[in-house]
Amino acid sequence: MRRNPINSKIMESKCSKCSLRAKYDKNPKSLMGRFWRWHINFCPGWKAYFTSLSPEEQSELRKKYNFKKL
Repeated sequence: MRRNPINSKIMESKCSKCSLRAKYDKNPKSLMGRFWRWHINFCPGWKAYFTSLSPEEQSELRKKYNFKKL
């Protein structure tokens, strides 16, 4: 799959500062936190952001968010 570097940069800035992600980090059991966690399973923006990261950063996020997709 070929990545578009422009879209990766846009998603990097949005996903790394996502307010829903911050709510999950603050309280994973909150309604919005659970919604965000469910949402990342199919979000194309999260996929672009996640694949733009280094393998080490991906591993950290996989552990932090129990993320098994991709």
